[in-house]
Amino acid sequence: MIMIEIKSPSIKLKETLNQDDYEDINLLKKLCLEMDKTTLKLELDYKLNRAEEKNQNLNSINEFMYYDNNKLIGYIGICQFGGNTLEVNGMVHPEYRKRGVFKRLFSLVKDEWRKRESQKMLLLSDANSISGLEFIKYTDASYDHSEYEMFLRSNAQDLSLNHVAIRKATNQDAKEIAYQNSIYFDIEFKEEDITMPEEGEKYGTVTYIAEMNNKIIGKFHLEISDGVGGIYGLGIIPAYRGKGYGREILAMAIEKLKEKNPKDIMLQVATKNKNALNLYISLGFEVTSTMDYYEINKNK
Repeated sequence: MIMIEIKSPSIKLKETLNQDDYEDINLLKKLCLEMDKTTLKLELDYKLNRAEEKNQNLNSINEFMYYDNNKLIGYIGICQFGGNTLEVNGMVHPEYRKRGVFKRLFSLVKDEWRKRESQKMLLLSDANSISGLEFIKYTDASYDHSEYEMFLRSNAQDLSLNHVAIRKATNQDAKEIAYQNSIYFDIEFKEEDITMPEEGEKYGTVTYIAEMNNKIIGKFHLEISDGVGGIYGLGIIPAYRGKGYGREILAMAIEKLKEKNPKDIMLQVATKNKNALNLYISLGFEVTSTMDYYEINKNK
């Protein structure tokens, strides 16, 4: 591939994305995915939907964009889903690689990280991305974990029902949801990390509470992004596991998404979570890619 000379470089730093940024980044994303045959976890729809929530504050930069003239050739984004960890993912136009674009953007990301209280930063890369993994090796980050991305490809047969009920979460469930997340994702429960599900619904994320005999047994989140329905944060409280409730709740989540007529249905699961992986496969999901997470810690 012919490498193009960078003639008029400029860098844009922003707290949140607007529609023009979103379109520029999506155009670059499409080009990179077609060329590399890998996946990226940029959370662009999530960011755009929530941009109006926050006051503009340039002391908190999340979007790092590298341009040549008016053409976006590099991008890194920071995501922070509560807790004390930043997630970082990005890309460079295939014709502008090995020009120091990503290194320059990442140096700005690290400068931003030093200003925050967050102790841990996770760098994300598709397990098949040669350029992504090469860059992570340059950073001296250490391997943390991997997640499978799975898409629904067939429907399970003979689903037995245990009469689990689901309902939309309200703000009164906010503490319960945060508590469950602390269990499922092995994170510290903090009052300041509580988010209001009714606010999340305004921006496209709908949370459901699962109950059995009027007792809460689990929850999940649904979101449609770029026509793809996603199932996130699905979990069963430990005391209710091994009874078939997870299978039933997942089936109900799928049916809820189908009501919105998405072009696809997907979810993500940690590769080490064999029980969940087998459950998802039994309901017709297939692994389509693997995302690797590498850790950099301020204390190291």
